[in-house]
Amino acid sequence: MVCQYYDLPSPTALEVFEASARHLSFKLAASELDVTSGEIRRQIKAIENELGVPLFAGPGTDVRLTSAGKDLYSVLASSFSKASDVVRAIKRGDYSRNVTIASIVSRGVV
Repeated sequence: MVCQYYDLPSPTALEVFEASARHLSFKLAASELDVTSGEIRRQIKAIENELGVPLFAGPGTDVRLTSAGKDLYSVLASSFSKASDVVRAIKRGDYSRNVTIASIVSRGVV
């Protein structure tokens, strides 16, 4: 499940965690991601096992983030938001295929 290059859990597990943390609900995350609540719980358990710490506390569907969960959510939410901004800019065509080259003509003293 580890993404070897960055030493991160799988992107799918991170997406599941982010949605669960944003909603503070496995059921709402499951609905958003179009998977079962059981799959959400399986992914959360896998990421917690990989990290060696719980990310959520609380029984049943009434969950809250642990301090580790809050830290991870903060970074993921910010990163996903920044990535979303870049993707929107690319889709709008804000990134041109033209390349501009500038140079300075210098006359050296011989």
